[in-house]
Amino acid sequence: MEELLDQFFADVPALVLAGAIVLTILVLGKSADGLVDAAVALSLRSRMPKFVIGATVVSLGTTTPEAAVSVMAAVQGSPGLALGNAVGSIICDTGLILGLASLIAPLRLDRAIVNRQGWIQLGAGLALVAFTFPFSSPGSALRTGSTLPQVVGFVFLFALAAYIYLTIRWARTDRDAVDTGAGTGDVAENTIAILLKLGASLILVVVSATVLIHAVKEAALRLSVPEGVIAATLVAFGTSLPELVTAVKASMRGHGELAVGNVIGADILNVLFVAGAAAAVTPGGLIAGPQFFQVLFPAMVFVLLVFRIGVVVSGDAMRRPFGVVLLAAYAIAIIVGYLV
Repeated sequence: MEELLDQFFADVPALVLAGAIVLTILVLGKSADGLVDAAVALSLRSRMPKFVIGATVVSLGTTTPEAAVSVMAAVQGSPGLALGNAVGSIICDTGLILGLASLIAPLRLDRAIVNRQGWIQLGAGLALVAFTFPFSSPGSALRTGSTLPQVVGFVFLFALAAYIYLTIRWARTDRDAVDTGAGTGDVAENTIAILLKLGASLILVVVSATVLIHAVKEAALRLSVPEGVIAATLVAFGTSLPELVTAVKASMRGHGELAVGNVIGADILNVLFVAGAAAAVTPGGLIAGPQFFQVLFPAMVFVLLVFRIGVVVSGDAMRRPFGVVLLAAYAIAIIVGYLV
C-alpha cells in the first residue's frame, strides 16, 4: 500500500494533490471526532473510565499500524528500523502529543489510575532498555550496540495479554471514576453499534493519516525539500499522527482523560506490542545499534521520567505549564539526537 500511494501521488497533477491533502485533512478531523464520541459513549455505556478506554481499545487501534510496519520491516531485513519505530513513537507520543494536548486545554487526571498505568508505562520503557543492554559486555553498547532477543519478543507479547487483562479487571474497581453526566447522544445506542462506530472511526483515522502523510511527502518533494529532511520529519511524525489527532480532538472536546489514556497506553503497547511482535518474528532479534544507547534510549527514558515527575506534581490535571515542559523535553531529545 505504501508503494502504491507513493506511485499514485507521484503521477497526479498539482491541483489534484492539493485537493487530496485538503480532503484527507477534513476526513481525518471528522473521523477523529467520531472516534472520540464513540470512545466516550463506550465509557459511559460500560461504566469504564475514559482513561481505560483510551489506554486499551483506542491505543490498540492506533498502534496496530505501527506494529504492522515494524513486523514487516523486521521480516524484510530491517530489524533496526522496527525497534527505532517503537522507541521514536514513545518519545513523540509522550513529549510532543501530550505537550500539545495540554496546551489546548487542561487534561483531567484521576491520580490513582494514571499513577498505576504510568508506572507500567515507565517500567515498560526501562524493561526495553534492560532486555536490550549487553550486560555481559557493557562497554560494547556504545561501540557496537546490541540486540533485543527473539525470546524477549514472546515475553513481551505474553506481558501484553496480561496488561490488557489486568487493565480491564482493574477497571471494574474504577467505575466510580466514570463521569455519569449527559455525555454524547451515542450513549443511547447499544454497545454493538458503539463498537462498530468506534472500529469504523479507527480505520478512517489510520487510513486518512496514512494517505495524508504520503500526499504531503510528495508535495514536499515537488517543493524541493531534501529527502533526508522528509524522512526525519514527515515519515517519523506520520506513525504517531493517529495518536496526535485523537489526543488533540479529545482535549478540544473536554475529554482529557481519553487523551492521556491513549498516549500512556500507546507507549506501553509500543514496547509490548510493536517491539514485542517485531522481535518475535526475527530469529536473530531486533538490532539496536550504538545510536540507541548513545541517543534514543536515553532520550526515551528522559521524556518518560519528565512525564512521570510532572504527573506527581500536577495535582488533578495536566495544565499548560506542564505542556510547555513536555514540549521542551521533546525538543531537547530531538536536538541532542541531531547533534550526536
